Amino acid sequence: MTSQAADRPEPVGTSRRSKITPEREQEFFDAVLEQIRSCGYDAVTMEGIAASTRCSKSTLYRQWKTKPQFVAAALRSHRRVRFAGIDTGSLAEDLRQAARAAGAGAGKDTGLLQALGHAVMQDPELQGALREALVEPEIAALREILDRGVARGEVAAGHPALDYVPAQMFGMLRMRPVVEGEQADAEYLVGFVEAVVLPALGLP
Repeated sequence: MTSQAADRPEPVGTSRRSKITPEREQEFFDAVLEQIRSCGYDAVTMEGIAASTRCSKSTLYRQWKTKPQFVAAALRSHRRVRFAGIDTGSLAEDLRQAARAAGAGAGKDTGLLQALGHAVMQDPELQGALREALVEPEIAALREILDRGVARGEVAAGHPALDYVPAQMFGMLRMRPVVEGEQADAEYLVGFVEAVVLPALGLP
């Protein structure tokens, strides 16, 4: 068998999925996402992940047939909602708390989003996994915060600024590193909320 043939992934259906522990699987996921952050998506290879986690290429290829499938699975494994549980009884304070939570993980998430930028636009599965893992849960949690504010009568239902708040928050996280060369940390995002978001909603 040639070296080229040995490097090629096994065809779908020719081998059974490996039995690996959830802990070992998470180690693979952590490794691929960390390499994407540090090297960029295009520089990451299945071979490199295998070497860094001390496993065989065939193990990874049996689990995930392609790099996009592997990365998509890793993204889904990191699904979490930073804004869950924020409910101070005040919409203005909830938004400040959400800003602090978003700023606390700004560098890690923003770096991953930027590293995946071009690849996400080319691969629908990767795009879907990114939205499922990092975007949609956070937007849903922010909308719950806003809906509670409406229910308490702090903001009128149908206020035109409500629909733009999630995009504003995520936009600042993504764009400050590009525009100013600095992360949108907690202090910056709280300032943004107080200077822009709260006045737009008519809140003190």
